[in-house]
Amino acid sequence: MLNEFVYCPRLFHLMHVEGRWEDNAYTLEGIAAHRRVDRREQLLPDPKAEGDEAPEIARSVSLSSDTLGLTAKLDLVESNGSVAIPVDTKRGRVPANAERSWEPERVQLMAQGLLLREHGYSCDEGVLYFAASRTRVTVSLTEELERATRDYIASATRAAGSTVLPPPLDDSPKCNGCSLAGICLPDETMAMRGDRGHVSSENGDTGQVRRLYPPRDTALPFYVQEQGARVGKKGERLVVSKSDEELGAARLKDVSQLVLMGNVAISAQALHLLCEEDVPVVHVSRGHWFYGVTQGVTLRNAYDRAAQFQAAADPARVARFGRAIVFAKGANQRTLLGRNVHPRPQQVLKEMSMLLNRVAGAIDADQLLGWEGAIAAKYFANFAALLKPRDFDAAWDFTSRNRRPPKDPVNALLSFGYAMLSKECTVALLAEGLDPWWGLYHKPRHGRPALALDLMEEFRPLVVDSAVVTAINTGMVTLSSFDRSNAGCALNAQGRKDFIRAYEGRLDQYVTHPMFQYRCSWRSVIRVQARLLSRWLRGDVPEYEGIRTR
Repeated sequence: MLNEFVYCPRLFHLMHVEGRWEDNAYTLEGIAAHRRVDRREQLLPDPKAEGDEAPEIARSVSLSSDTLGLTAKLDLVESNGSVAIPVDTKRGRVPANAERSWEPERVQLMAQGLLLREHGYSCDEGVLYFAASRTRVTVSLTEELERATRDYIASATRAAGSTVLPPPLDDSPKCNGCSLAGICLPDETMAMRGDRGHVSSENGDTGQVRRLYPPRDTALPFYVQEQGARVGKKGERLVVSKSDEELGAARLKDVSQLVLMGNVAISAQALHLLCEEDVPVVHVSRGHWFYGVTQGVTLRNAYDRAAQFQAAADPARVARFGRAIVFAKGANQRTLLGRNVHPRPQQVLKEMSMLLNRVAGAIDADQLLGWEGAIAAKYFANFAALLKPRDFDAAWDFTSRNRRPPKDPVNALLSFGYAMLSKECTVALLAEGLDPWWGLYHKPRHGRPALALDLMEEFRPLVVDSAVVTAINTGMVTLSSFDRSNAGCALNAQGRKDFIRAYEGRLDQYVTHPMFQYRCSWRSVIRVQARLLSRWLRGDVPEYEGIRTR
């Protein structure tokens, strides 16, 4: 962690204070480079033992010092009597600078030398072993380096007790290979603080935001809806079976979340594995009711939740947040109608614009609820104009939004899609350490993920409504996809499977991020919004801005 503090104080805070971590190709390469030295812990010989024999080698050596305030596991120590030399393994190549090393590495090596001195050894030099170059670089542990290291230790100790997230590095090349760049969001944070001009794009143009995380996930949700099925594990695979017959399987590394729909069981062994690997298990009814999430213990800090509860108790902040999400939702509903209804409904769009202008002046949640409902009424009154089902029938007629239970196929699709979206937002909020059940705009109520409902508002038309229109107009779902009765209408098993394909296809679709202008998937946009919400709650960015597509 001392190495990380010298490299970037914000990275130190995310890792050490908040317990955040995410692997990338570089960290996995580093783990591979350390396999030999991490094989088993060894003890150092007595420093008082004299001798001229060949140096003794001890790997994975644990040392600590209350005086220094340090605990460490040294990769390798070469000792000969009272003289010890720490050898620290690095995954990359020898840097092409005068010192043939970077300052964080030298400080880390000096800290190891101080620990060895505390334990009775003489230690005047250390070695950095660069695995990619297969080269050893000797570093002199000078008085100057010792003073700098002690200053860094004192600064890091103070920073470890702070709840304030340090500012991101300004247009730093360090961010490019950082595995936590997608969590840190350095360029996005600078842009939202009004410092967009200090940020450079990948092609060197100023004023752009770099996307420093993968544009889409390689791991995807794994849905299991076969009633009476059971999910177990075989090695690193999830296996779905029923009556001793294997129905399907997925490698754990390809699964971002396991979604159990209805009467589907899961073994304790599979559940333990998923919790260990931080893969959430989402529980949904056969229809569209979202029950909750089973997840392992991940984030250990409570700072985000404390900030969340404080914001929820502040009417002014609740109103600011509510205006942002209601305006974004209404603007996206208006855009969907304006883009896809022909001829263009000019009068309806004008009326929606007038209502959106009133949203900006709302002073509390009650006023916002009124304007939100008025905008939604105009939107859904014209929603049928978006639909052009291939198997046209009066059953597709849609006049207004209804639920609990839905009365027609379109409402059944919307309800099911919103349940899937609330699941997605709940998982994203849990990953940020927030409480999905304690909302700001939506008031907390037993069994309702109120903050997830807050987050999903702006994404309802962008993700679910768009997926519903696509599924109907392309024939991905037909009237045979539904079970209908006088009591209501619900998707059947095949219909749910077909709509999930449309919904997941929409989440996986590339889009130009409306705020940052880089390309990524809608699922990534939701995750970034959850992170920006947590940063707004903590005061890291000045305002929460809802996603609005053009």
